[in-house]
Amino acid sequence: MKEYATEFIRNIALVSHGGAGKTSLGEALLYLTGVINRMGRVEEGTTVSDYEDEEIRRKLSLSTSLLTTEFNNHKINVIDTPGYTDFIGEVISALGVADSAIILVDSVAGIEVGTEVVWDYCDRFSLPRFLMISKMNRENANFERVLQSMREFAPDLMFIPIQLPWGEKNGFKGVIDLLDMQARPEDGSKAVPIPEEYQDAAEKARISIIEAAAEGDDELIEKYLNGEVLTPEEIAFGFKKAIKSGNVVPVLLSAGTANIGTAPLLNAIISLLPDPNQASEFTVQAKDGAEKSLPVTDAGPLVAYVWKTTADPFVGRLTYFRIFSSVLESDNRVWNQNKAAEERIGKLFVMRGKEQVAIERLHAGDIGVVAKLNKTNTGDVLGDRSKPLTMSMPEYPNALYSVAVMPKTQADSAKMGSTLTRLSEEDPTLSWHQESSTNETILQGMGGQHIDVAIRKAESKLQVGLNTKTPKVPYRETITKTGQSQYRHKKQTGGSGQFAEVYMRVEPLKDGDFEFVNEVFGGAISQGYMPAIEKGVRSIMRGGVLAGYPLEKIKVAVTDGKEHPVDSKAVAFEIAGREAFKQAFREAGPVLLEPIMDIRITVPEANMGDVLGDLNTRRAKVQGMETERGRSVVTAHVPLAEVLRYTTDLRSMTGGRGVFSMKLIRYEVVPSHVANQVIAAHKKEMIEKDGG
Repeated sequence: MKEYATEFIRNIALVSHGGAGKTSLGEALLYLTGVINRMGRVEEGTTVSDYEDEEIRRKLSLSTSLLTTEFNNHKINVIDTPGYTDFIGEVISALGVADSAIILVDSVAGIEVGTEVVWDYCDRFSLPRFLMISKMNRENANFERVLQSMREFAPDLMFIPIQLPWGEKNGFKGVIDLLDMQARPEDGSKAVPIPEEYQDAAEKARISIIEAAAEGDDELIEKYLNGEVLTPEEIAFGFKKAIKSGNVVPVLLSAGTANIGTAPLLNAIISLLPDPNQASEFTVQAKDGAEKSLPVTDAGPLVAYVWKTTADPFVGRLTYFRIFSSVLESDNRVWNQNKAAEERIGKLFVMRGKEQVAIERLHAGDIGVVAKLNKTNTGDVLGDRSKPLTMSMPEYPNALYSVAVMPKTQADSAKMGSTLTRLSEEDPTLSWHQESSTNETILQGMGGQHIDVAIRKAESKLQVGLNTKTPKVPYRETITKTGQSQYRHKKQTGGSGQFAEVYMRVEPLKDGDFEFVNEVFGGAISQGYMPAIEKGVRSIMRGGVLAGYPLEKIKVAVTDGKEHPVDSKAVAFEIAGREAFKQAFREAGPVLLEPIMDIRITVPEANMGDVLGDLNTRRAKVQGMETERGRSVVTAHVPLAEVLRYTTDLRSMTGGRGVFSMKLIRYEVVPSHVANQVIAAHKKEMIEKDGG
C-alpha cells in the first residue's frame, strides 16, 4: 500500500443496531476496490471483518475491525463496529478515533434501540455523519417510511437524500445520484442517464441539496437569495460545510450483500466527509495538567493514541493507534507518555480484518497497528519524551452485569488475576475486583454475552480456564442503637492459663466506618492489651456477625475489665475482645445494609406499563418519568439484589428495545423479611461447610 498524506485520508466508523448490515457493507467496499475477489457472507463466516472464531460461531460482530482500502487516490479507513449493545465499548473506542460516521438503518426494521444509542454517541463526539438506509433489496423495504421516522426522531436536523432508490425490494437495481444527476446501476461504478420516470423526483430532491448548500455558507446564501445559480463546485463546498456543522445529514442507500450503491458511497465519503485535518483540532493534556488544542498535522509533536489492543495467538499483542499529530515510521523508538517507558516500534501495519499490510510510514490522521509492544495499553499515548502530552480516554458506561469467577484448575488459579487484568486492559468496559465482603472475584461487563465472550477469550487465547456463577450481593452489617456487654475468657490447661475480662459498649458512628476508644480508668486493663482487644474486634468487623458480611459505622469503647498478673496474655484479651464485641453487637439493634442503585431505563412508550409493573416487584422507588425523542425514560432507586440480571430481563420485556444504565448511590437497611432470608441462607451455608 502506498503512502497517503493527511488530506487524502478518511476515517469512517460504521455504526448501527445489530443486524443492519455494517459487515456486509464493509465487505462490498473491499470487493469494489479490489481488495478481495469474492464477497464473503456473515452467515457462512467468510467475511473479512468477522474473523474471530467466536464471531463466526455466533454469526455477529463482537469487536471492532479495521478495513483499510483505497479508492480514487484516497485511503479510507473503515472501522466496522459491533451492533449488539453488550459491546458498546468497542463502538465508543471507534468513534473516538473516527472523523465521521455512517449510521446504518435497516430499510424494513427502521429505527431500533441501537440506532438511538449510536446516534447519541455520535452527538457526544460531534461527528458529521451519513444516514445509510441499508438492505434496500429486502421484501417490505420502505425508503420513505424510514426517512420519515428519522425526521421525527431528530426534528431539529435536515435529513437530505443525496440518492433516490432506483426500484425497491426485489426490484432494487441501483441509485439515482442527486449529486451528479446520474443513475448508477448495481455497484454504481458506471453512470447512465436518469430514467424518465425518475426525472421529476430527482429534480425536486436536488433542490433540497442546493438549498442546504446555500445555507451552509454566508456568501452562497446571499448569492442564492439574489437568484443567481450556484456552480457544482459551490454546491459541493456549501453542502460539505453544512454536513460538518452537524445540521445536515445526507441520506444514502445500499444493499450490501448485493453490492448495490457501493461506488456512490465511496465518492460521497471522499467529496463530502472531512479529512482528519478538516475534522477538528484535538485536545491534549500537558505535564502540568493544562489542556490545549492542537491541529492534526505532520508538523506537530508526535501524539499517537492507542484505542484498541488485542491478544493474537500467533503474533502476540497487537496495538491499534491513531496518529493525531506528526509522522510515525517503522523501526523506531517512541515514549509511552502514560507509563513513562520507551517502546520499540517494529514494522508498522494497516489492517484488513486480520490481514496485516506492512507500511513504512504513517502520516497525521492515519490509523495503524504495531505488534509486540511490552508496556502499552488501551488509552496510552505514544510520543516524544521531550514533549509529554497525553489524551483523555472517552467516557465509558458503568458495568451492568457481574459474575463471580473461579479458576477451573490450580494452574488456572495462579494466572487468573493477570488474565483478568489483561482482558480489562484490552476492553475498557470490562473490569474486575476482589470483593472482600463476599470473598469472591468479580468480573463486570455490559451483559451476559459480553462476559461470556471474555471468558471464552481467556480460555482460547490466554489458555486460562474460568468458571462463573451469579455473584453474592455485597451486603454490610451495622447497628442502630447502643449495646453493652462483658465477657470473661478463662482457660486453665496446666501451667500458666489464659485470663481476660472485657466490658464493652458499641454505638452507631456517623462519620467513618470504625472507631476504637479506651475508656478504662484506674488501670483495670493495661494499655498494652488494648491493641489485642482491637485486633479481636477488627477480626469480627471483617467477618460479620449476622450473615458473614463486613461491619461498618460502629464506634467501640472498652469501658472496664480485669486482668491477672500471671495468666493474662495478649491472645486472651484478643479472644475476650472478639466475644464481647459480638455480644454487644447483638444487643445494639443489628441490621443488614444493601447497595442501592440509581437506574435509568429507556424504553418504547408501549413498554412503559410493563417496566413500571416489573419495577414494583423489585422493591424499586420510582424517582421520575419523562419522554425523550418519543421514548419513555424512568429513573428509580432499586436494590442491587433485585437487578443482578436486569440486562436479560429488560431485553426480554421489551424485545431488545430497552436500555438502561445504573450506578451505586448508597446503602440502605434491608427489610426484615429479606434480611431473614439472607441470614438463614448464611447459616445453611455454614452448616454445610462444617459438615463437609
